[in-house]
Amino acid sequence: WIFCYKFSFCFLQKKERRTVNEDRLSFCGGGEGSLDRLLPSINTSLSPRKRTTSQCKSEPPLLRTSKRTIYTAGRPPWYNEHGTQSKEAFVIGLCGGSASGKTTVARKIIEALDVPWVVLLSMDSFYKVLTAEQQLQAANNDYNFDHPDAFDFSLLVHTLRKLKQGKSVKIPVYDFTTHGRQKEWKTVYGASVIIFEGIMLFADKELLKLLDMKIFVDTDSDIRLVRRLRRDITERGRDIEGVIKQYNKFVKPAFEQYIEPTMRLADIVVPRGGGNMVAIDLIVQHVHSQAALASAHQAQPLPQTLSVLESTPQVRGMHTIIRNKETSRDEFIFYSKRLMRLLIERALSFLPSQVHIVQTPQGEDYEGRTFHGKRITGVSILRAGETMEPALRAVCKDVRIGKILIQTNQDTGEPELHYLRLPKDISEDHVILTDCTVSTGAAAMMAIRVLLYHDAQEDKILLVSLLMAEMGVHSVAYAFPQVKIITTAVDKKVNDLFHIIPGIGNFGDRYFGTDAPPDWSDDDMDEPSC
Repeated sequence: WIFCYKFSFCFLQKKERRTVNEDRLSFCGGGEGSLDRLLPSINTSLSPRKRTTSQCKSEPPLLRTSKRTIYTAGRPPWYNEHGTQSKEAFVIGLCGGSASGKTTVARKIIEALDVPWVVLLSMDSFYKVLTAEQQLQAANNDYNFDHPDAFDFSLLVHTLRKLKQGKSVKIPVYDFTTHGRQKEWKTVYGASVIIFEGIMLFADKELLKLLDMKIFVDTDSDIRLVRRLRRDITERGRDIEGVIKQYNKFVKPAFEQYIEPTMRLADIVVPRGGGNMVAIDLIVQHVHSQAALASAHQAQPLPQTLSVLESTPQVRGMHTIIRNKETSRDEFIFYSKRLMRLLIERALSFLPSQVHIVQTPQGEDYEGRTFHGKRITGVSILRAGETMEPALRAVCKDVRIGKILIQTNQDTGEPELHYLRLPKDISEDHVILTDCTVSTGAAAMMAIRVLLYHDAQEDKILLVSLLMAEMGVHSVAYAFPQVKIITTAVDKKVNDLFHIIPGIGNFGDRYFGTDAPPDWSDDDMDEPSC
């Protein structure tokens, strides 16, 4: 993990960098060890940022490229051969002045990493809850949101430390309209790469200790001013004179006193922001060197933990019916239920059993088998996975049932854990996790991660699905090699929209009779976090 990146990709720019004055040199001279808990305070009369919530452009929930969609809500793509996180999450800290291009650099890094799951956090989520007096100041535009004292560094460090350890965290959502935190916090399960951006990211020595790579985005002050002009005039309805006045009075002095001095703490200085692909490529190379990509398993033989229901004429015939787009809803439900029953029976054959001798009515002994375990718990990934519950209940009389709802926010496109209800104490249970279709495997992986977080044992989890894509099979098996995977069929392809090809369509909509949007995908509805 110790990798010295003390160099800069700096090329001389036309404009000479201003010399840091003596008082700021005294702050930077001793390096990280000389930092106080926070930087010294300054006048609190700087103009506040006028945003609505911390879920703003600096924290995009997903990135769409020409080839793929990259989700940034925190999924676990990297594991060792035992299916556990081999190292602590790699944390990249992005610091720089306002409008320096931090978000663009973050997007470029995420895209170049070429993995589908990265945690992207913003300091905007960690503003302090204001007192009544501060609320009044904020309402009168007299509270300074750009000062280090405005951030809850204690919560920030606690949250980042847990994320770095691969634990579940709740991220606050700050509302700039009410100047408080919203009631609902975002939940993130697992992380392997964390990109954290903010203007004061290097202002706390405890936070600095958690950053594995510190990047400073250095952009010419004239460019930053132009970007602020464009943003504030087009998005915030301000006039040119007001923006320039604010910049000269507040923004520029704050940058010179608090942000620019921390450049010396950076491992890498990236001039020109997101346009500097040389710097971004080298950053990505280093991150790649810290972990083995889960995508390396692609094009390999199907894993031994996979069991596919024998393709008998009956099974093939039922697939023919439910895959046919002309099949009526009644027939789709009927034959899906038949397949589900066969699939559940197949899954039960992988549960542990022991010899059990009983006496028949004729008085003779019969050597049979009986379940050798504490309990069986079924957990369905809503909404499509719930359709498999009747089949499970029909063959497991005393089965306990839990539910996990993982869906994409239709407004933001962000995969979210909406609902979780698990029976008490599943640590010794054999868990049958059901979902009707598995495309990339992300929803299943997140669900398994949740089960492990609640003390379920990996070798006692069975993932049961009607239809899976090879990509999803490989992803789940690579991440969790002790999880048994049972399905009725495996299709080879997933297209650019994450549809299984040839596939079955949107199972949830066909089963429940609901209409999918024009650009529906298995991931958006039944497995929306893929």
